[in-house]
Amino acid sequence: MHTTTNTAPALAPHPTGHSATPGRFRKSMSMTALVLFGLAYMVPLAVFTTYGLVTQMTKGHLPTAYMLTLAAMLLTAYSYGRMVQAHPYSGSVYTYTRKAFGSHFGFIAGWTLLLDYIFLPLLSYLLIGIYMSEYFPAVHAWVWVAGAIALVTFLNLIGIESITRVNWILVVVQLLFIVVFVALSVRNLTTQAAPVSLLAPFHHDGFSVPLIMTGAAVLCLSFLGFDAVSTMAEETTNPTSRIPMAILAVSVIGGLLFLLVSYFAQLVFPEWASFADPDSASVDVMRRVGGEFLVTAFTATYVAGCFASAMVSQASVSRVLFAMGRDGALPKVFGQLVTPKRVPAAAIMLVSLLSLVALFITLDTVANMISFGALFAFSAVNLAVVKHYLVDSRLRGTRNCLLYGAVPALGFLSTIWLWTSLSSLSFTIGLCWMGVGFVCLLGLTRAFRVKLPELQMAE
Repeated sequence: MHTTTNTAPALAPHPTGHSATPGRFRKSMSMTALVLFGLAYMVPLAVFTTYGLVTQMTKGHLPTAYMLTLAAMLLTAYSYGRMVQAHPYSGSVYTYTRKAFGSHFGFIAGWTLLLDYIFLPLLSYLLIGIYMSEYFPAVHAWVWVAGAIALVTFLNLIGIESITRVNWILVVVQLLFIVVFVALSVRNLTTQAAPVSLLAPFHHDGFSVPLIMTGAAVLCLSFLGFDAVSTMAEETTNPTSRIPMAILAVSVIGGLLFLLVSYFAQLVFPEWASFADPDSASVDVMRRVGGEFLVTAFTATYVAGCFASAMVSQASVSRVLFAMGRDGALPKVFGQLVTPKRVPAAAIMLVSLLSLVALFITLDTVANMISFGALFAFSAVNLAVVKHYLVDSRLRGTRNCLLYGAVPALGFLSTIWLWTSLSSLSFTIGLCWMGVGFVCLLGLTRAFRVKLPELQMAE
């Protein structure tokens, strides 16, 4: 790879001699836009996505589970930043592992990454249907799901700039709601006659490390925002500097917000075993804190947050599909940019069609699928840092061994630990998905007799 400073990625001719120039993205993402993109993807109110599920899973120790997840995610976020500096292209895990370990492993890693990328917008649509049908029981959930898919697809097709403008509004609204929620929670706690233990959300009766680890593994889906930021590398000026900074900012801001909200939710509603419905347990918390008015405000704000997450997650997965199509690992139609806004329209439409699965799948199943793909991808990126810097680039010395060996190794061990804590359902679905990917790889390579096509890129 030939490198010059601050120039757009160029596409060199394919080794066969044919032109391989599917196009370039527009450089429209600023530092602020990247952070907003990541926070919108994570959804500041994402605590309530799996709130009831993980609270019951950990027996009321949700904040403790978030602390463990945040520690592991910060280590992995660091590794993402190092790989963006080495390979500032679309494709995220797919690109990093392909460059580090070869096309075959890169394909499997990219395929597994698709498991959480494809189903994250589906999760957002599913939640929109759950909460809107809860508030408007006369309207079937599928109406809300189908309408959200149509609107999100339209916004993605008209360009990433439209998503950035909408993100400003939706992220700010969620942050304002968090301020109101915390203030009302404090008022609720100060008016209680019984004494409140401020440490109870972190440790009380029923504390179990294995259960908390299982919950922490599921919570990884809340941190996919920093991974999504890495897919915008080809649409960002000076990506080797801005992308790592944005990844770290999104991870820290999002993680602290999750801890804050989960802590106060656990304080005001410690009866974790009494949720009427774990999927919508947050409604019970809101009713306790602020009555029906807060339930209404929460439903509106949370659905808006899910809508923002659906927009950016569909944009993000379409970039991964674009990178795989551009390389020839998927049909070439996915690697083409169309319209004056330079968007991967075929990839966007495919994600929209797959999102229709939200009409009949359960929240628990989606959460397990996403967590399996996310943790596999995070583990692969941590290993890729060691391979690229210490093995391929042959960096030596104590400082390099610490930065490119010890830190990513800790990230790898932490994500593997979380990965092995997932439920059997996660492994059943995830391994089946990987098996399908392996069959596709066999077909593309004719049982490894031919190489996967590779796009040569120079920055």
